[in-house]
Amino acid sequence: MVKGQTREAVVLAFETLHANKLRSGLTVLGIVIGVSTVIAVSSVINGLNRRVSEWITSFGTNVIWVFHMPMIGVNPTTEMLTRKRLTLDDALALRALPHVLGSDAEQRHVNETFRVGDVDVKYNGKKVSGAFLFGSTAQIEIVSDLATASGRFWTDDEDARHAHVCLLGYDTAQMLFQDADPIGKDVNVATGLYTVIGIVDKRKQPFGSGKNPADNGVYFPLGAFHNLYPGIRDTFIAIRYDDQRNKSLVEEEVREMLRIRRKVRVDLPDNFEMMGPDSLSKLWGQLTGGLVLFMVAVSSVGLMVGGVGVMNIMLVSVTERTREIGIRKAVGATRRAVLLQFTTEAITLCAVGGLIGILAGAIITGIVYMLPIGLPATLSTLWVLAGFSVSCVIGLIFGIYPAWKASQLDPIEALRYE
Repeated sequence: MVKGQTREAVVLAFETLHANKLRSGLTVLGIVIGVSTVIAVSSVINGLNRRVSEWITSFGTNVIWVFHMPMIGVNPTTEMLTRKRLTLDDALALRALPHVLGSDAEQRHVNETFRVGDVDVKYNGKKVSGAFLFGSTAQIEIVSDLATASGRFWTDDEDARHAHVCLLGYDTAQMLFQDADPIGKDVNVATGLYTVIGIVDKRKQPFGSGKNPADNGVYFPLGAFHNLYPGIRDTFIAIRYDDQRNKSLVEEEVREMLRIRRKVRVDLPDNFEMMGPDSLSKLWGQLTGGLVLFMVAVSSVGLMVGGVGVMNIMLVSVTERTREIGIRKAVGATRRAVLLQFTTEAITLCAVGGLIGILAGAIITGIVYMLPIGLPATLSTLWVLAGFSVSCVIGLIFGIYPAWKASQLDPIEALRYE
């Protein structure tokens, strides 16, 4: 009996929507905007989450970075800025820890104001501007996610004697040499000539499909880099350890050794910062959490406007169909049947709006994906289901009062209505 009434109510709902296409379309416009916003924004967030997760995974799970102050997510205080810097000797000492596979001291040269590369790299009349410069020990090959497209990394001996050798970033090599082999060629960087011994393979780009700025870079042995920029003092240490299960143990051993080397009293906190790939994941989660709240706020406004529109149009529909309601009640329709009919109409109206919103969101997602910036937008099944479910709930909440009002009409008074 209930199934038959529900089926009849759905049929009547679609007939009503079909008879008033323009009015129905305008009524669900808020629902469409709210749901399409949810789908579009969640698709971008979902795609970015996947891309960032892949990028973080590329660092490896068994990596720890150490710096004298927080590297991301914190405005440094005066105390942090004045802390003692880490040194090459600290990195060398950490190699003696039992679970450490490698420990690399790294420095870099960037524009201090904008944190971008600002050095020209020249070869045979060609020039690449805005290059990043990196200096590290030979253990960069063990510790980092860098891979060579051709050539090799430098050796400990080359680092010790400050050899004028370098590796070029993938884009730097392409712009200077095109299809020619750069190995063994001398490039001019800043004030010196350096022999190219390798090309760093193309690196992952976490945001969009454009070039990774790090691909426009030059990598030097730490000794040669220090000769080139002796004034740079900021050093960070990258550590790779043997097994993820030993993470807590390695962190504690690294912390203990650095506290001893930096003469930190027992009652004082660390004067250095440690982080791993999981810290990047947490920071990214905090950033996207703000975007999710923004998405919910914007879509909620659209859905509330749509809900009010649905209630308004359903009240108008009840008034217009008062005589029809009276006839139905006169031939035996119960209050429950009338309530079910009008509630189903409201839910159907919002469900149709939800489906249109999902379609619109999918189209927006496709457009965003194909834009030149190449944001990795990916439809989220969870948010598609959530958007459709919420649109149906909006129909139920805002349609229940008009349906109740219709069910309470007196059949005699309704039949007299003109």
